[in-house]
Amino acid sequence: MLSSIRINWFSNIRGDLLAGIVVALALIPEAIAFSIIAGVDPKVGLYASFCIAVVIAFVGGRPGMISAATGAMALLMVTLVKEHGLEYLLAATLLTGLLQILAGYLKLGALMRFVSRSVVTGFVNALAILIFMAQLPELTNVTWHVYAMTAGGLGIIYLFPLIPVIGRILPSPLICIVVLTGLAMYLNIDGVRTVGDMGDLPDTLPIFLWPDVPLTFETLMIILPYAIALTVVGLLESMMTATIVDDLTDTTSDRNRECKGQGIANIGAGLLGGMAGCAMIGQSIINIKSGGRTRLSTLAAGVFLLLMVLVLDKWLVQIPMAALVAVMIMVSVGTFSWGSIKNLKEHPLSTNIVMVVTVAVVVSTHNLAFGVLAGVLLAALFFANKVGQYMLVTSEYDEESKARTYTVVGQVFFSSSEKFIESFDFKEAVENVVIDVSRAHFWDITAVAALDKAVVKFRREGAEVEVLGLNEASATIVDRFGVHDKPDAVERLMDH
Repeated sequence: MLSSIRINWFSNIRGDLLAGIVVALALIPEAIAFSIIAGVDPKVGLYASFCIAVVIAFVGGRPGMISAATGAMALLMVTLVKEHGLEYLLAATLLTGLLQILAGYLKLGALMRFVSRSVVTGFVNALAILIFMAQLPELTNVTWHVYAMTAGGLGIIYLFPLIPVIGRILPSPLICIVVLTGLAMYLNIDGVRTVGDMGDLPDTLPIFLWPDVPLTFETLMIILPYAIALTVVGLLESMMTATIVDDLTDTTSDRNRECKGQGIANIGAGLLGGMAGCAMIGQSIINIKSGGRTRLSTLAAGVFLLLMVLVLDKWLVQIPMAALVAVMIMVSVGTFSWGSIKNLKEHPLSTNIVMVVTVAVVVSTHNLAFGVLAGVLLAALFFANKVGQYMLVTSEYDEESKARTYTVVGQVFFSSSEKFIESFDFKEAVENVVIDVSRAHFWDITAVAALDKAVVKFRREGAEVEVLGLNEASATIVDRFGVHDKPDAVERLMDH
């Protein structure tokens, strides 16, 4: 046990602490911006980011991965906060945590294998578009100073890393915020909104806070749809982030433990006045590339985040919204998979359709869960159709035995059952028919029904029918659900 603790916590102390500082610096503007997207005070996102990062460091299933308040989760909260207020958001956060813990015990983390690459790409692209769209209210009906500061902020973000040495040490989003805040304070420009205009920052440590909502069925019906959406999106993004970190570090993660860990972290956040969160793809990559590897880096990020907020609160309220808009535009641009546009010419049409539909559904509904569900269903349909095309039925006639032998090759299931039936010539005048399925597999009751239909149709035409070569699995399902070998086969088939 001591060896495990040393490996997971203290095998990379210097790298983890330095990476934690960098991540904490980058988390502050994003946590504030995500709070504003959700329509809540900045302290809600900051408390959530602190709590989630600290808790997930102990109970998560992927060392080195950063979890905090995220844009994907914030987008789902907008309507709930607008219609019912913060207390209902905290209640939804607690319910989200419970659902995620349940998902972990049900081992739903394994379901990520059903999410195709095209769905993941669509998910990421849609997230980027929604984050960008969320910035538009801050860029409409404003003075030219806001546009100038936003453009200047983007210039700093993308040009500062080109400076030798120092450009690699300090995160450019932080430099953008520091420079624009100093400029706004020095010039005292009117008409430029600041973080202080959005709400009060915390000046104390978070305290235990039970949501002030009635414990009724009506309350449950209000928060349940949002909690389900938050659960699905949170786990999807966390599982995808874990996969990326696995690849970067050449290690493995415990997805089901991560599901439970996300749930425990969100319950903790809700009880401390924070919003629901999940793993962050961008911040996790920053952590890994900054040298973070163990759970200590995640813990350090959360602790340093809170210390900075409490010490630098008088400066944080002066941050112009234009600076945060620039940061979020950078996040949006960096999140979008630009290579997916080029791949539209190279990838199969079905793959492109899945990706585009996922993006379209998410952007139109503002719900990442709906888009992922649509993408997964569409990908499954395309896959079933493709596999169904590989079923082949050939036939040959033996003059001596006066028998027609049909050889079935491939997978017979709901998608290929119609093609299976159409492959037989039921009007041919033959005495004996042999259906050789030794190179085929029957997967479902639709396939069994198709076999029953073929056999009964041949018998109606006066032919003797023999089915040969059923493998063990196919024979089991045919014996259980098939009717062609029963005395009243015709009547029973008609009943179906």
